Amino acid sequence: MGYGYFRGDQLSMLKATQAINDRQRGLLGRRVVARFGQDLSGLQFAVWGLAFKPGTDDMREAPSVDLIDELLRRGARVKAFDPVATHRAQELWGEQAGFELCKEPLSAADGSDALIVVTEWREFRSPDFAELTKRLKQPVILDGRNLYEPSLMSELGFDYTGIGRAAAADAVESEQSGSRTVASLAA
Repeated sequence: MGYGYFRGDQLSMLKATQAINDRQRGLLGRRVVARFGQDLSGLQFAVWGLAFKPGTDDMREAPSVDLIDELLRRGARVKAFDPVATHRAQELWGEQAGFELCKEPLSAADGSDALIVVTEWREFRSPDFAELTKRLKQPVILDGRNLYEPSLMSELGFDYTGIGRAAAADAVESEQSGSRTVASLAA
């Protein structure tokens, strides 16, 4: 009896974990829609990082797949960069209209309405933010890996959203007031 009960609890826990993971994979897409609206026609997004994790070209279960599929489905154009996973991305989206693989990260930002960071590659940790600002149409960053400090992004003039973090303006306001609320930390 103990084993069956334990096994049932274990199965419920695995199902709950899978449901959370599935929801998280779609979070960046939901954030884009919340920021830019349901119809993304005429918009272009730079996506940095396609692999599931740095150091690999493995894109199985990668959040970038769900994100790019969602952006393209909603009419957006996508310019993507990954230091390793370009071959796999070419297999997935090939010559699909609206999708372009770039040879360097800043090229993906050229003319894009926002930068979306999906994988925490070392190359993305300290980009030339001044150059990035020049290349983006709008200084908007959606950071799925929390690579950048919100207060710094605000100082540099970016509209910055880190997943699981408050927007840069909220973080600066919280720092200035000396208090942090649960709501601002959970945003």
